[in-house]
Amino acid sequence: MAYWLIKSEPDAFSWAEQVENGVEPWTGVRNHQAKKNLAAMQVGDRAFFYHSNVGREIVGVVEVAREAYPDPTAADGRWVCVDVRAIGPMPRAVTLAAIKADPALADLALVRQSRLSVVPVSAEHWAHLCRMGGWNS
Repeated sequence: MAYWLIKSEPDAFSWAEQVENGVEPWTGVRNHQAKKNLAAMQVGDRAFFYHSNVGREIVGVVEVAREAYPDPTAADGRWVCVDVRAIGPMPRAVTLAAIKADPALADLALVRQSRLSVVPVSAEHWAHLCRMGGWNS
């Protein structure tokens, strides 16, 4: 199993909407590195659901339910999406400020490549972030 972090602006698509929808296509990614990350995802991989811009915090955990396929929101057919399923909320949201303040997370892609909307998370970082948020991984 691989681990990821996916970002969404909560005023565009929130954790509450993800939970309500159950399984949702993760569309609209228009960055080549993020596209490669989506293409690398496999069914069963887990991802943190991160609210960007407003909140700037990990608020939930999702699971990849369908591997990469053409993004229906892309007119040119060059982009992909995956389907993700809500697993559960983080008992305690993990803020970007807390992440940046933790030396153990200094090389986390969220910190190093802050503008990227889909980033890998190492197993060590995953476990650390789960502990911070009170999630039993």
